[in-house]
Amino acid sequence: MIDDGVAGPRAAQQRDEAWFDDLFLAHAQAVYRYLVRRGARQDAEDLAADVLATAWRRREDVPAGHELAWLYRTAGFVLANHRRKGRAVPVGDGEGLDTERAEHASDPADLAVDDQRVREVLGALSARDRHVLLLHAWEGLDGEALGAALGISRGGAAAALSRARSRLREAWDA
Repeated sequence: MIDDGVAGPRAAQQRDEAWFDDLFLAHAQAVYRYLVRRGARQDAEDLAADVLATAWRRREDVPAGHELAWLYRTAGFVLANHRRKGRAVPVGDGEGLDTERAEHASDPADLAVDDQRVREVLGALSARDRHVLLLHAWEGLDGEALGAALGISRGGAAAALSRARSRLREAWDA
């Protein structure tokens, strides 16, 4: 309960250790899963720790009500920096979408990655379209949260999602 709406010190969004503990409990697993789906499993835990450390350092910048979207956007930057360091990251590298199986094979997102046709079609999309679609489909973001994760307005996010879906349909039909 990061913003419980109750009057008092927590309502003022004090960014203290209790705030961070709440943030961690609510979102650490989602950030880890985000990184596992897009990168190498052996790096996901360290990268998730980097994301959460950034959240602590920049806690005043984390928008109330959009914490998870902010964390996903930060995770995207952390992953991009990690890729620039020269380590191979299997998802989104332009060579396809191979990924290690996630811990819970019953997760529909993980099952989709195991489907060769889905991997081929996603691999044919631009990195931007793939990012928008995966934030929506895998992470469940839409509306304002999707816009916050992408760093654009809600309307811009809706347009980007619509265009990405259209290109996905075209790639699937091709």
